[in-house]
Amino acid sequence: MRISGGISVLIWLLVGLVGFGVPAGRQSLAQGGTPVPPGALKVGLKEVAEGFHLPTDITNAGDGSGRIFVVEKPGTIRIVRDGKVNDKPFLDITPLVRSQENERGLLGLAFHPKYKDNGLFFVYYTNRLGDIIIARYKVSSNPDVADPNSAKILLTVQHRTYPNHNGGELAFGPDGFLYAGLGDGGSGGDPNRNGQNKGVLLAKILRLDVDNGDPYGIPADNPFATNKQGRPEVWAYGLRNPWRFSFDRATGDLYIADVGQNAYEEIDVQRAGTPGGQNYGWNIMEGLHCYPSGNDCNQQGLVLPVIEYGHDQGCSVTGGFVYRGKAFPRFVGTYFFSDFCGARVWAAQPSSQENWEKTEVLATGFPVSSFGEDEAGEVYLTDYGAGKIYQLVDQG
Repeated sequence: MRISGGISVLIWLLVGLVGFGVPAGRQSLAQGGTPVPPGALKVGLKEVAEGFHLPTDITNAGDGSGRIFVVEKPGTIRIVRDGKVNDKPFLDITPLVRSQENERGLLGLAFHPKYKDNGLFFVYYTNRLGDIIIARYKVSSNPDVADPNSAKILLTVQHRTYPNHNGGELAFGPDGFLYAGLGDGGSGGDPNRNGQNKGVLLAKILRLDVDNGDPYGIPADNPFATNKQGRPEVWAYGLRNPWRFSFDRATGDLYIADVGQNAYEEIDVQRAGTPGGQNYGWNIMEGLHCYPSGNDCNQQGLVLPVIEYGHDQGCSVTGGFVYRGKAFPRFVGTYFFSDFCGARVWAAQPSSQENWEKTEVLATGFPVSSFGEDEAGEVYLTDYGAGKIYQLVDQG
């Protein structure tokens, strides 16, 4: 999500929100077959549930319950089961959360891969001071209600100067480690140059071992785990505001949607097995272009996006998922993503080793603040303004 840029501010206010970078071919993406080209897909929306207040994230617990968990910006998490929303929130930490500003609030949720056994989950929010908090909670004896007294803060990152670019994504990778996406600290143009400063946690994707250490451990293969060339938590850097990243559940590839400045939005892909320490370019570059516009820049060592689009199509990218569900076979291997301002959904696939094909497949008519998956790999998205959850469906 973003705040800088005039059109972005206007839309946020209207809706109430006060290998190195070389893509694999389509065979790899489809895991054994060629998916239907994006331009041939006919995508629709099926309403699943409504009544949410500023939904910012969707996920599942992976515990076999079939429940969907919806995060609400002011500080609550709600459960959807069979299209019905539980009256009582799964978790309510509203008193802890600062959500008055456009991009602050309760922003992310991830369940431990062994949640069914240990009942642990993790949240990402901005506290009353505006700082970024990653905290661990545990479910209570009631599987539909978390224990609010079980909180343990794992990480606090100061973020008080500017209210925007808070990041917000949490996700467990196939390796069992917790990944967290932090924005660059806010304002415009990264005035504190956090993007290229490996010694700070802002403008980074972090990789934490939450099963070892107190409050967490550092994976031995993190790029700066022992060499003191950067913070040991850092996995990737050079990100402006990664608003949703996801792992392809079939390949393990990491898809990162990074919100641009005033001209370009981008999607980055880190293939499974790629070592950490990738530099995605901010604030040397915005998308495929030197920043500021018209400048010359040294692109050596930078990982360029596989997809970019200009602000004639939107102004704030919302990352999605590679579809791996079973309900709509034509979708399999396709990456779906959106733009909060552009109110549209794109489908994307690599059309060759070097090029990606991106096609608009749906005009939503509303701001999409997040995507999510259920346990079966079906993909959902949020109508931020109206507080509704939809499932992507094949209308072909």
